Amino acid sequence: MYSAGRVSPIPVYAMIRPREGDFFYHDDELSIMAQDIRTAHQANLQGVVLGLLNADGTIDVKRSKPLIELAHSLGLGVTFHRAFDHCVNPEHALEEIIALGCERILTSGLARNAYLGIERLAQLVKQSAGRISIMAGAGVNAQNVAEIALATGVNELHLSAKTTRLSEMLFIRSESKMGAADCDDFIIPVTSRDALQQTVHALAALNSVLH
Repeated sequence: MYSAGRVSPIPVYAMIRPREGDFFYHDDELSIMAQDIRTAHQANLQGVVLGLLNADGTIDVKRSKPLIELAHSLGLGVTFHRAFDHCVNPEHALEEIIALGCERILTSGLARNAYLGIERLAQLVKQSAGRISIMAGAGVNAQNVAEIALATGVNELHLSAKTTRLSEMLFIRSESKMGAADCDDFIIPVTSRDALQQTVHALAALNSVLH
């Protein structure tokens, strides 16, 4: 976080997620999240990204509120992440997240990816009526970004532009694994500059047509 805050010319939001898996958190995990929010502030970041659910799939308003209030007290913006895509009632959840004071929701429209969630994303944009930003994410790329933006009305999109590179290790002990057997420890995920630029150019082309 400190490195990103020091070198990035654009706003940086830290992911506040103490572990993989679901979004039902216990008290010790909430303490970690609060400390991570403070660290994001100390690192001069502009915001945080978080999401908490109850066991029944509703938004955990009670436990979200103090974390969001902490972030706001430190001058940080708050995005509610794709925990939203696992909620039981998205229409009600949207209103609760707005009431909590979040500035945006990152969502695929409850689908496997944003392209498949276009219809739901458009509904969320309509319901939000400018009170919160709906950020479409998951599977966004240069080939579908214009259609997603045009069909949904979202003003913000999220993508990883992920690719991989080979390890620079000269010696590889293939029988030793650091994780799952099907995980290659010598394939490293990175962001593709080309994929990102192509996506930006696709959006710019759409904007030039519309304006």
